[in-house]
Amino acid sequence: MKVIKRDGREVNYDRNKIVIAIQKANNEVPPKEQIADAKIDDIVASIENRGYESMAVEDIQDIIEQKLMADRKFELAKKYIIYRYTRELVRKANTTDESIMGLIRNSNKDVMEENSNKNAVIVSTQRDLIAGEVSKDLTRRVLLPEKISKAHDLGILHFHDADYFLQPIFNCCLINISDMLENGTVINGKLIESPKSFQVACTVMTQIISNVASSQYGGQSVDVRHLGKYLRKTYDKAYNHFRNELGKDEELARELAQDKMRDDLKSGVQTIQYQINTLMTTNGQSPFVTLFLYLDEKDPYIDEVALIIEEIFKQRIQGIKNEKGVYVTPAFPKLIYVLDEHNCLKGGKYDYLTKIAVECSSKRMYPD
Repeated sequence: MKVIKRDGREVNYDRNKIVIAIQKANNEVPPKEQIADAKIDDIVASIENRGYESMAVEDIQDIIEQKLMADRKFELAKKYIIYRYTRELVRKANTTDESIMGLIRNSNKDVMEENSNKNAVIVSTQRDLIAGEVSKDLTRRVLLPEKISKAHDLGILHFHDADYFLQPIFNCCLINISDMLENGTVINGKLIESPKSFQVACTVMTQIISNVASSQYGGQSVDVRHLGKYLRKTYDKAYNHFRNELGKDEELARELAQDKMRDDLKSGVQTIQYQINTLMTTNGQSPFVTLFLYLDEKDPYIDEVALIIEEIFKQRIQGIKNEKGVYVTPAFPKLIYVLDEHNCLKGGKYDYLTKIAVECSSKRMYPD
């Protein structure tokens, strides 16, 4: 006969385990409440003589309790039930000690190497991974239906993100960056008003990205065309300044304003790239961000958006220096470039951006 364990595994039937369990309960009661070894053999025989090819361990335990109650050995039955309950508690006890200590000692390779975006030797990342081990343990033992936990343990299915399932937080999101920049937002109890320049808009956007990343466990997407308005503001502000300084020389004022705008454009995009790759969020990694690069022909700031997209591509092609000063491909932000009639290499106004995108993809495609 086979015995079906609680985790779904089938093991060979072993009568000695039943005998030992009853004997342990037997030793806990007064002699008059005990049963003889022959009676224990009778109980075991009643299980074996049912002729089943397999039985669940819970059904076997139920039969034992019923037999003891039928013989009016109530005290013994009570002790056996307590023994059974105690074993259940042991099975459901906290099981995270070893995995957490392994993280601290840098020996738990399974967890440390599970997410390549997380450097498991950094303190903040370790704290996130430790919290994740607690969440996985409680999720498996308490939050999930037992059949789901068993199926996960047996590899029948994979329950994803158990390391964050403990908290009521969500996975991915599309940030409403347009509204946050236009109407302001609140970060850490402080009001962030609408930016007056492109560079400030980029800084605010990265702060929003960081806070969103610390409040969820998945990725996020940002439509960069909403930054076009603020690049225009930078130009207008610079033009008005130089126009006032130079008097009637409007042409020179425009040239200087263009130079100022391009300087701020480069600095702003650099801010986005470096902030995203250096900020550390509460989930122990840099924000998982995708920049959506789309040119909408109805957008009044489409030319500014084209400049932003071009600068993003140029800086991605250049890469970011690692600790040795060597230019490498940054993991984030991911770049999604949208093709339309005006940039599909059929003579459209923005075909040049698509050519830069192809160059960027050929040189800086991240291997993930």
